Amino acid sequence: MKPKLVFATNNLHKLNEVSAILVDSVELLNLKDIGCETDIPETGTTLEENALIKAEYIYKTYGLDCFADDTGLEIEVLNNAPGVYSARYAGEGKNSEDNMQKVLLEMKNTENRKARFRTVIALIRKGEKQLFEGIVNGEITGNKAGTNGFGYDPVFVPEGYIKTFAELSTEIKNSISHRAIAVQRLCKFLLEK
Repeated sequence: MKPKLVFATNNLHKLNEVSAILVDSVELLNLKDIGCETDIPETGTTLEENALIKAEYIYKTYGLDCFADDTGLEIEVLNNAPGVYSARYAGEGKNSEDNMQKVLLEMKNTENRKARFRTVIALIRKGEKQLFEGIVNGEITGNKAGTNGFGYDPVFVPEGYIKTFAELSTEIKNSISHRAIAVQRLCKFLLEK
């Protein structure tokens, strides 16, 4: 019997992405499935803190094994900004289009385009906490390209590819992305326990 796990997110894009990766490993529940309508605040100053805040809230409130993630785009020339503030880089409205435009504007005349996506997953299972990290290196494009994915996907080209995440198929992205790497590490841990 597959273990049940709550993924503490309201982001349907993330939920679909992770569901596709975990399909055979666990029975994945989302916040709606457990009746949680709270928008859990991300008040941490690191990805690790934010992931733990969300997972701890679900575990303490509902008593269910769960995991949560936080992801940031870290751009070398911007001192790893937007980082932990990626979702609200252009303001509290969490508008992906505005966030991308701000990044493109800030990098307009910059030769160094190096960036990386970093995901941290916090798992709380039977009261024990574990962290899993996934990183994919790449670079920021000069213009948006592609319609797949979400967030900064149209401006990020992963290392070894010539297309943005938003131009790649879901299958390819789910096999190479930062979130995929972190989720695979989570899966490996769950299967070994």
